[in-house]
Amino acid sequence: MTSAGSEQRAWYFYDWANSAYATTVGTVLFAPYLISVAEQSACGYVGTTGHPCNTDLTVVGLGVSPGSLVFYVVTVATICSAVLLPIVGAWADRSAYKKQILAGFAWVGSAVAATMFFVTGGNWQLGAVLLLGANVCLAASLVVYDAILCEIAAPDERDAVSSRGWALGYLGGGILLALNLGLVTLHDAVGIDKALAVRICLLSAAVWWAAFTVIPYRGIRNRAPTARTREPGGSVRQSCGQLATTLRQLPRYPMTMLFLLAYLFFNDGIQTVIAAASTYGEKQLGFSTQVLIGTILLVQFVAFLGALGFGAVASRAGSWRTVLGGLVVWMLVVVSAFALPAGQLLPFLVLAVVIGVVLGGTQALSRSLYSQLVPRGREAEYFSLYQACERGTSWLGTLVFGVVHQATGSYRPAIAALVVFFVVGIAILSRVDVRRGIVEAGNRVPAVV
Repeated sequence: MTSAGSEQRAWYFYDWANSAYATTVGTVLFAPYLISVAEQSACGYVGTTGHPCNTDLTVVGLGVSPGSLVFYVVTVATICSAVLLPIVGAWADRSAYKKQILAGFAWVGSAVAATMFFVTGGNWQLGAVLLLGANVCLAASLVVYDAILCEIAAPDERDAVSSRGWALGYLGGGILLALNLGLVTLHDAVGIDKALAVRICLLSAAVWWAAFTVIPYRGIRNRAPTARTREPGGSVRQSCGQLATTLRQLPRYPMTMLFLLAYLFFNDGIQTVIAAASTYGEKQLGFSTQVLIGTILLVQFVAFLGALGFGAVASRAGSWRTVLGGLVVWMLVVVSAFALPAGQLLPFLVLAVVIGVVLGGTQALSRSLYSQLVPRGREAEYFSLYQACERGTSWLGTLVFGVVHQATGSYRPAIAALVVFFVVGIAILSRVDVRRGIVEAGNRVPAVV
């Protein structure tokens, strides 16, 4: 038998595993690299501040700015996730093999991510398809991963367990990013060009993701699904039927619905800031790739401490109040980012530290808070709705960011537009009665809410 403590430690390591992809690929390197590949295809050169690439790509007959391509791809990935993830969640809830489902999606996603090594020249189409596939696989694996939290941690433990997982994820992602920073910075010294260095870093993240997934795969214990009425037909039909039943019953849990609506907005804002950070820093503020990787590395290690710190605050003030406070800080971050002067490193670093403090905490506590509002036995189904707007898969924010950039030709108004998501998210979250929602879901109310 696997002890609860050892299972929790094994569970933490999936955050450690997938954060390498989320950080090195999703946040820092692949967006600017794919934009450069797209600019090479559209204009025959990589656009700069002085000589931007103003020629559009043609995608299914529509003109798309190379600078907006990544954000549209992430939007499409989320639309695909909205269709697929609830079916994955229903399947996982009916299965006694959750850890195999988790690992399967992780290993397929890491294989797709590894193929990004072959995105070269002007082949932006391959890069777009791979980004789409890897993001969907990551989101599917996280549906199962988050649902397992409800199995391995009691209600009073979840804020701490979720925070430790996020913290370890930021630490792991930061360590690999530090190694990648060294390679990109010293690429001339090791005899390779910058593009090859970036491609090797993308491959390293995929290998890291695959290798460390072995730890939760071996350390987590499968459990029988909670008994429920059997749906007719085969496994796919049963999953779709169970999903339909869950959606019909969702109005019975109004506080859960209200939290999901708030999360859709404020998480879209957070995820778009994360996804756009390296592009904004390079294309709008004029910082080099080395500076951007160093800054994101700083954010990673500050976020490690921030996640643990927010967990400690939540143990006294409750996760709901702590998340609300973090969202106010996020709103101020977006306003400050709009006003950042180009080429001035110190203000950029100060803002990065503030982002690090609130980043891990708001994400970790949102996950644990939502876990309290999920009806027993339907954890993966409900977390599939949660993951539809989770990290790297937000759609409204990336769509707004891409459209505003294409309309104005500048990333400043695009980043400023994101403040709306935090304002709306705060307004809705403030109306969530967490204690009532926990009781409605049939769960035990923890000592501190």
